[in-house]
Amino acid sequence: MAAEIVNPRSDSSTGLEGDVEPVNSAGSVDTVGSDSVDSLDFDPAFALHRGGKMAVQATVPVRDKDDLSLAYTPGVAKVCSAIAEQPELVHDYTWKSSVVAVVTDGTAVLGLGDIGPEASLPVMEGKAILFKQFGGVDAVPIALDCTGVDEIVETVVRLAPSFGGVNLEDISAPRCFEIERKLQGRLDIPVFHDDQHGTAIVTLAALRNAAKLTGRTLGDLRAVISGAGAAGVAIAKFLLEAGIGDVAVADRKGIVSADRDDLTDVKRELAGITNKAGLTGSLESALAGADVFIGVSGGTVPEPAVASMAEGAFVFAMANPNPEVHPEIAHKYAAVVATGRSDFPNQINNVLAFPGIFAGALQVRASRITEGMKIAAAEALAAVVGDDLAADYVIPSPFDERVAPAVTAAVAAAARAEGVARR
Repeated sequence: MAAEIVNPRSDSSTGLEGDVEPVNSAGSVDTVGSDSVDSLDFDPAFALHRGGKMAVQATVPVRDKDDLSLAYTPGVAKVCSAIAEQPELVHDYTWKSSVVAVVTDGTAVLGLGDIGPEASLPVMEGKAILFKQFGGVDAVPIALDCTGVDEIVETVVRLAPSFGGVNLEDISAPRCFEIERKLQGRLDIPVFHDDQHGTAIVTLAALRNAAKLTGRTLGDLRAVISGAGAAGVAIAKFLLEAGIGDVAVADRKGIVSADRDDLTDVKRELAGITNKAGLTGSLESALAGADVFIGVSGGTVPEPAVASMAEGAFVFAMANPNPEVHPEIAHKYAAVVATGRSDFPNQINNVLAFPGIFAGALQVRASRITEGMKIAAAEALAAVVGDDLAADYVIPSPFDERVAPAVTAAVAAAARAEGVARR
């Protein structure tokens, strides 16, 4: 029996991924303490989440014995036997071809950090309903009570027969890189760490349009990224793949460069492919003359450092809820300003990417998501803006109904072109 995952509160507004909405007016998250559960429902966030944000709904009727005999025994045995003889039929006669596992260990939950698997479930449910609302893709939240790389990999491999794809979510770096790599090597379905690649895709789309708006190309730009975690590393690699002129990445200790002796394996690899200019020292010093600032770290960049950037610079300050550079400051010096927040123009939000990416990959039964498919997604997303391109509109809204179909079509076409499509 097939089933559809639905949002049981379809008349309620849905907060977009990446927005950390404070529970109290002071901008911090209240703790439950000794308050009764009923009293929490006076807060609209708690009221919306009561009972969870999802349910499973059958897509076939079971009204009488004839329906029962088809949906379950004895009719189901025919389908099971056919799949046993021809395993590829599982895509046609179960929900496998249209459902994604959203997997986390709760160690890097948006804006909250390592809060554990149970506390991560509201976010994973939210992710799942965004899959459905924006891409028509069913998704199942799976919060794992383990954090070891091999434990997570083995668990997901054993769950994989039930799913057409795996979206890794909110797993801390550097483990997330190894987990994704190992799963991609062992599974023949798309495995995609959205914190890395979704962020990179939307960033590239916005950056392409910002460059176009100001009469430049990616190759003309030198970027500085604040943050060498999952998103920062992925953005740097993706921008290089797309042809950016140069990019340097800074962590808490400054620019990631080959002369540092405190680098992890991931950062050492990053140092080998980035920073052609040979910059060392602080993030602030690297911003002097830079064309692009991309923030995925939190903290605050001093105004003088922003002022030192090149004329016509772009500031993408994407930390939530507090951007590294407040838009009021950024607009003094930058030609284009973007954040991760929905209350400012040019929101860099992963929801613009992952629903369409998985919809396209599932549509053609792709065995994996390639760099070409990600580039195609970014180009399609940028193209949605079209002739309306402006400084406050370099990336479309998640509610633009053209977004998911455009990304879906581009990803499916790229999968066929790259030979990873099986349909």
